[in-house]
Amino acid sequence: MTDLRDLLIRGSEKVIGHYRLLLASATTEKERELYRGRIEREQRLLDELQGGLPERIAA
Repeated sequence: MTDLRDLLIRGSEKVIGHYRLLLASATTEKERELYRGRIEREQRLLDELQGGLPERIAA
């Protein structure tokens, strides 16, 4: 089960990274809001996978 959890954590981190790249190149406020929302949602999922610890502490 740990291997699956680790895989999901790495996947979430990768997705967040991609959204951050998209956010950096967003040209409209609507796009930026969309990517921020997706980053926040993915970060919440990642926090749950890491046992509810904030990213700074869990890393």
